Amino acid sequence: MGWLWAIIVGFILGLLAKLILPGKQHSPLWLTTIMGMIGGIIGNAIARSIGIAQTRGIDWGRHGLQLAAAVVLVFLGEIIYNATKGRRREERRQRA
Repeated sequence: MGWLWAIIVGFILGLLAKLILPGKQHSPLWLTTIMGMIGGIIGNAIARSIGIAQTRGIDWGRHGLQLAAAVVLVFLGEIIYNATKGRRREERRQRA
């Protein structure tokens, strides 16, 4: 059940990160979800290291760190995805 929640939270974090980033992102949904999952893990680690992982009520600080990490990772994933996609297009043009 933990993996299911990780996928759901990663999906939501990834979509929120895409909404925050300006312009249109071309990366696929699966990549956005994976980047959101990794962002959640990194945000939890940062929150744990600075002592805000477990607070009473809703952990707004932890959630903010998760979202911030997801935004950075979705941005980097978008750059890498576009670079590899562009490289593939160029290779196809050269073959033709």
